[in-house]
Amino acid sequence: MDRKKAIPAEWSRRRTRYDPPGRDEAVAAAQGLTDRVESQIEIAAQLSGLPEDEVKSRVLMMRTQSSWKRTGTAPGRRTEIVVVKRRGLRAT
Repeated sequence: MDRKKAIPAEWSRRRTRYDPPGRDEAVAAAQGLTDRVESQIEIAAQLSGLPEDEVKSRVLMMRTQSSWKRTGTAPGRRTEIVVVKRRGLRAT
């Protein structure tokens, strides 16, 4: 009853595909990580595998486009800390 099943041959031929992020995706990720332009350029260049010169113009352009969209968060703004405690079951 406990027969071991053979692994299908298709599974051994599987390969993992690697698609590096595009320039815009890398810039958006870098902007989410830091507010410093120099760091954004460096991070986006490393993620996309492009030279920093190619990424720099796109970072600056996307920064000017997205600067007016960022409302509600200010640098150094403190967040409120919320503590949630779990109560035990009530005895009936």
